[in-house]
Amino acid sequence: MLSKKFRTFLLFGVLALLLAAVGYWNISPESFLDQPKAAVDESAVDYYATNAHSIQYLPDGTMQYDMTADKVEHLKATDVTLMTTPVLQMYRGSTFPWHVQSVRAEVSPGGDHVELIDSVRINRTDEKNRTTIITSSRMTVFPQKQYAETAQPVRIDGLGGVTTGTGMKAYLKESRMNLLSNVRGQYEAR
Repeated sequence: MLSKKFRTFLLFGVLALLLAAVGYWNISPESFLDQPKAAVDESAVDYYATNAHSIQYLPDGTMQYDMTADKVEHLKATDVTLMTTPVLQMYRGSTFPWHVQSVRAEVSPGGDHVELIDSVRINRTDEKNRTTIITSSRMTVFPQKQYAETAQPVRIDGLGGVTTGTGMKAYLKESRMNLLSNVRGQYEAR
């Protein structure tokens, strides 16, 4: 028979070999290689379209909006859509749409708001053939709410006069604009 010391030594030796084998089996060779972290390019475009045209309808079948743009690019990392020379006609069931245009625009993830950038122009001619034109350098439009706002200087041409101010909240459905500060008006007397 084997001595008690030898059996204990043999038992611990087998256990040590078993643990070493299991440990070696669980370690993959790739873990020893230096792998650089993949850099995410925030400006990587995952798809784009040129001469884009989109029409959206309301559930009752009336037109909600008609949008065109020279170029549309979607950024994968941020889910933001960039548009070049966008032109949007917001109907919302009305026969007299608001025409919205700018040099470029950024559509938020989910599309709940659009940031219009450079030479922003919003205009509408109503049923009485009265034209209202709103211009600014930058404006945020919320198409679903028919609402627009800006903190930039604004000019409103319409109803025989010109009104300027800094900052604006425009409720497009009601054709109501609130200028926030430095408001000046010039009207033609008839």
